[in-house]
Amino acid sequence: MTRPPILDPRAVPVASRDDGLPAVPAEVLTAEALRARFRAPPDWAPELPGDGGVLAQREPASAAVLVPLVQRPGGLQVLLTQRTAHLRDHAGQISFPGGRTEPEDADAVATALREAQEEIGLHPHQVEVLGQLPIYRTVTAFMVHPVVALVQPDFRLVLDEFEVAEAFEVPLAFLMDPARHQRHVFRWQEGERQFLSMPWTGSDLAGVSREYFIWGATAAMLRNFYRFLSA
Repeated sequence: MTRPPILDPRAVPVASRDDGLPAVPAEVLTAEALRARFRAPPDWAPELPGDGGVLAQREPASAAVLVPLVQRPGGLQVLLTQRTAHLRDHAGQISFPGGRTEPEDADAVATALREAQEEIGLHPHQVEVLGQLPIYRTVTAFMVHPVVALVQPDFRLVLDEFEVAEAFEVPLAFLMDPARHQRHVFRWQEGERQFLSMPWTGSDLAGVSREYFIWGATAAMLRNFYRFLSA
């Protein structure tokens, strides 16, 4: 079955919201609590393993993303980027810094750190890697390794203008509250697909207020992070 790509996710109807599930408690969303959680992970399984590369005409490729948790005085913030509109894969979407694994990368952590430095200028010495979440399989046949890390707040971002249109931060507490998670159902003649979104209204790093539509693989990996922290 050929599945068409979702060109305008904002236009896909919201089928439900998960406001019946509890938010992750504030005491779990601290640097020390996250260190402890990754040192002794709970027994859990990801809710959304991925879409399995149904839109790609190639063999799966390995990739990694950095899930950067910035240590702000008011609480941890998730640093996200918006991809530029001309890219071949996931153009214009909200994403974590990351990309394809290169032969010189020792492992997924090396890929995530290298890509974060190349895309947004985040130097590895400012990053404390906590651990990894399970692989997420994208519709474009990437096997994505999410690498979760704490980030010191004294960084200065330098964006790769070819790949990154902008960067912004979202409170981790907002993203770890299922009441903020919307379920959409995209239907076409031969079937349907469900996906999550987490719309956020906030400021970019220049202080300009904007609306951001977090969806697709990024929202799915954040949902898996929620399951990890609430297990």
